[in-house]
Amino acid sequence: MDPALAAILRSFRKQRDYAQRLTADLTGADMVRQPISGITLNHAAWTLSHLAPYPPILAAILRQEPFEDPLNSPAGRGSTPLPDAAAYPPKAALLEAFFTGHDDLERALEGATPADFARPIPLPRWAERFPLVGDAVVHLALHHESAHLGQLSAWRRACGLPPV
Repeated sequence: MDPALAAILRSFRKQRDYAQRLTADLTGADMVRQPISGITLNHAAWTLSHLAPYPPILAAILRQEPFEDPLNSPAGRGSTPLPDAAAYPPKAALLEAFFTGHDDLERALEGATPADFARPIPLPRWAERFPLVGDAVVHLALHHESAHLGQLSAWRRACGLPPV
């Protein structure tokens, strides 16, 4: 495997493990908890809902398969974390969607080549920001996901939960 692809895959796997540890001890009620009065933080339900669409999309892009634009995702860019647990699927369903997509992208990365990363991004509205597939994969699978997992870690601490 290409060393750069192997490095991406190693980091992506570590993030999966981190996400698992960040959510393992949360109850259903914890998933939407807002620990600081008057301040809306990105809670676990919103974070998982926000991140879950990207790995399956990236896997489809790597495999040159059709996919839906995540533009109108309920927890997409510009959305606000809601305090109502009924606004989100249950914890088990959120985790299943997140980890199923994560595992699918991992398999796609295992089969990827440098040529796959060098193709133009097939989503026109992303083309300026991510001209190549590799740009989108590195940003969305590594930077974007790790930034939100870091927010989830800080949210846990604000909730009085132990670090992981």
